[in-house]
This record gives sequence, C-alpha cells and structure tokens, in this order.
Amino acid sequence: MKHSDTDIIIAGGGLAGATLALALARVAPALRVTVVETFPLSSDALPDSYQPSYDARSTALAWGSRLIFEELGLWSRLSEHATPIQHIHVSDRGRFGATRLNAREYQQEALGYVVDNRWMGLCLMRELLDTQTQWQAPAEVVGMTPTEQGVQVSLKTGSETTTLSAQCLIVADGGRSGLRETLGFQASHHGYNQNALVANVSTSDSHEFTAFERFTDAGPMALLPHGSPAHAGYQSALIWTLDDKELEEVLGMTDRNKCERLQSRFGWRLGRFTHIGACSHYPLSLTTVEEPVRPGVALVGNAAHALHPVAGQGFNLALRGLMTLVEQFRLADEQGRSPGDFQILRRYHELHRPDRQQTVQFSDSLIRIFGHSLAPVAAARDAGLVGLDLLPGAKRLFARKAMGTGGRRADINGPGVSHTPGPIQSRSPGHD
Repeated sequence: MKHSDTDIIIAGGGLAGATLALALARVAPALRVTVVETFPLSSDALPDSYQPSYDARSTALAWGSRLIFEELGLWSRLSEHATPIQHIHVSDRGRFGATRLNAREYQQEALGYVVDNRWMGLCLMRELLDTQTQWQAPAEVVGMTPTEQGVQVSLKTGSETTTLSAQCLIVADGGRSGLRETLGFQASHHGYNQNALVANVSTSDSHEFTAFERFTDAGPMALLPHGSPAHAGYQSALIWTLDDKELEEVLGMTDRNKCERLQSRFGWRLGRFTHIGACSHYPLSLTTVEEPVRPGVALVGNAAHALHPVAGQGFNLALRGLMTLVEQFRLADEQGRSPGDFQILRRYHELHRPDRQQTVQFSDSLIRIFGHSLAPVAAARDAGLVGLDLLPGAKRLFARKAMGTGGRRADINGPGVSHTPGPIQSRSPGHD
C-alpha cells in the first residue's frame, strides 16, 4: 500500500484543503499527506501575533462547525478572534413578518461565529506545522494519470513540471477550479443574475452580537457581527445582493453615497451607516457536480458544490463533507485498503450526498421564495416568519438549523453534523 511517493495529494491549501490535511493528521496519522498550493508557504511568514484588518473578509461558522474544530484541537486558538453570533434576526423588508433567535434560549453561548478568513488560515497553518503533512508550495497540480497503484500527478513549479505518485488525489482548489475541468468532471451551473457585494461597515448603533438577514425586493442582504469577540462593537460584515446594473451604480459611488443607498435598503435597525470599507464582489450561481468521485480522485468544498451565500452553508457544508471523507480514509487505513479505492470514495459520496442535496435545495429554494414579489407569496412568507416566532416547536427546529446541528452533536467520526442552514456567509470565491 505504501509504494507511492505519498498516500494522498490535496490540490489546494485554502481553508478546505488545509482543514482536510489537519483532520487527516489528527484522525488517520499513518496516512502520508502532501498539500500542493499555488502560493508560497514558509513558517517565517506566519506572524507571532494577529492584528485584524478592518477590510478582512470573513466566514460565518455554524455552532456545529465549532464542535468539529474543537475535535481537531483548533478552536482554542481560533476563538481568540471569533465574533459570536448570539442573536439572529430574519425579516422581509416592507412587510411585518420577522423571526428572532437568541442563543440563551437554547442554553448556548452562541448560535455561530464570524471569523476572518486570514485568521482561520493562520491558525490552520500553525497547527499543520506540528504534523507530518508535506507541502509543495508554490506549485500547482496541472494533470493526473490513473495507474495500477493509484494516480500519477503532474506538478508545475514555475517553468518546471515534475510528477508525484499517490493513491488518491483530492481536488480542493475552490469554486473556480481549473483542475476540475482539466480532469473532465461535469459541473452544472445555474446563474442567479445577481452579484454579492462584500464589505465591512460601521454603524452608529452597536450590533450587540446580532446577525441580521434582510430579504428585499432587490435580493437578500445580511449584516454579521464583526470585530471583538468580547465586546459588542459597531462593525459588521456586509453581504449585499445586487443585480448587474445596481452593482455598477454602487461601485461608482462615493463611500457616503454607498452608505446612503445601503441605509435605504437595510433600514435603521443598526442606526446610521457611518463607514463602508473596501468592496469586493462576485457573480452568484449554484454550481454542483453530481458525480464528484472517481477511482483515485474526489472533489471537495467549492470544487464540488458552490452555493448562494444566503444560507451561509458553503464552508459549513464543506466541513461536514470533509469529516465524512476523513472517516472513510481512516477505515480504509485500518482495513489495509487504498484511500483511492473507488468503493471507499463512493461510500463517502453516498454518505455525504443527502446532506449536500438538502442543503443545496434549501439554499436555492430560499432565493426563489424570497425573490418572488407576488402578493400571495409575500403574505405566505410573512405568515411563515411570524409562525416561526410564535410556535416554540417550529422555532426550536429553526434554531437547530441555524446552529448547524439539527439537534445532534457534531461528530468527527461519522457524517456527523446535520444538513442545516445558518446565517448568510461572508466570503470571497476561490479557495475554500
């Protein structure tokens, strides 16, 4: 089983690839893992301390994802700069329907957390330095050939191309994966004719650790608490859905006019918008790969499924899938089987598929329902939001969904955390 150069090659050292590498080091340490990343990596580049930037992009982690990171031994460090979401407020602009969740009602310290992507990456790198994980960086996987022992992977470093043999290749290079297409995986794309504008904003009123999800006639938007984990501040992470025309208009505005346009869309629940930071944007679409596994190869994270950020489940869904895959690799190693064995990879796909299908369906249907302006549909939405707020059983189920647990504890040794939605996720496309 050990005749190859390495057991598992992970193409992509972003959040998904690095998390997978750490989970394998914790759960199946006998497996040899090599991560191939296009960006240079050096332990000297890791700072001794982290100073959050106002313009840092961030990710919303469900409570269930926190439990997974606890199992990986990462949460203690990660929590130093993880802003808790203690309340969630969901509303339909211009209508009376609303639902509110409070972590204390469910004996939890938080419903989720908002973490800077760079801080999460640094925490992962720090932990990985203490493992046997090997790195090829800067380098890029540009091709793969199946062999009797597994796969022969072509690596490009500058103008030089080399090969590395492995038993399994994991594609984790993000939603814009070029390797996915190179290997011939068929991806289905559904465009929403919308864009996500992502920025950090300041308001005159404190967020009080509240995440706001606001559905408007122009599309959903969200404000997530950002900044200090201990003191409720005045900075929030914004995800603003805009069509092409309005995006162009907003990008051309002064910061003051952007704040005024945002005020008119969101309202005054956080007082006046006083500042908006650097804006990034990307087109929104639903991308899925129905068959993300082949003998010796598997797609994970955004390379396998990229969702609309409305439900905040891009990385949370990916994390649950990674834990399912890790468990199958652990079992394969115990049984003396190759991690690239198609039966092993297919079993992972079968276990993760219900979670993925239901999460994708929820995210997509939410966009369709709240994007409908017909009066009967809008009235039904209002009734649904009010009903959630008034009926204890329905509200408890909604809270479980928001926390990404479905009433179960996250378990690293199985498919684990339930397929459940959380707050809108603030992040940029690319490596996940």
